[in-house]
Amino acid sequence: MKKTIMILLTAMLAIVISACSGDKEATIEVKQSAKEMADQMLEKVEQPVLMELSAEELKDLYNIDAAKLADYSVRIPMMNVKSNEIAIFKVKDAKDIPDIEAAVKQRAENVQKLFEQYLPDQYENAKNYKLITKGNYVLLVISDSADELIKVYDSFFETK
Repeated sequence: MKKTIMILLTAMLAIVISACSGDKEATIEVKQSAKEMADQMLEKVEQPVLMELSAEELKDLYNIDAAKLADYSVRIPMMNVKSNEIAIFKVKDAKDIPDIEAAVKQRAENVQKLFEQYLPDQYENAKNYKLITKGNYVLLVISDSADELIKVYDSFFETK
């Protein structure tokens, strides 16, 4: 009798645990546009002067077709004396995320090569880039303040 009760209790506990863990995927909601997010990141964490890339420049520097993106904002230094860069991509279709991540990694490598023989401190900065994917968003940060910028970026996401 005790064995039967123990088996029933174990089965019920397993059902409760699986029900509580839920099979629902957390949806990520962002209320700001990529440009607004980048603006706020730059407001809260001081960076060198950065300029916004056009779709054509995006294709040239990142090899990313803007048609794959629902939204984006890419900021690069106005002059090649700093390696700082912030790029936020909202990908239209989740199947394209690996392609966007690969393009971002290639861009980070290109920045590293640019500074490798030029400015050692900026080369180190570029080597320590951060690539973060949340839902359909991909973020690249090259900055000595990357952790601070990522904290601001993380604050834009609400899990529901």
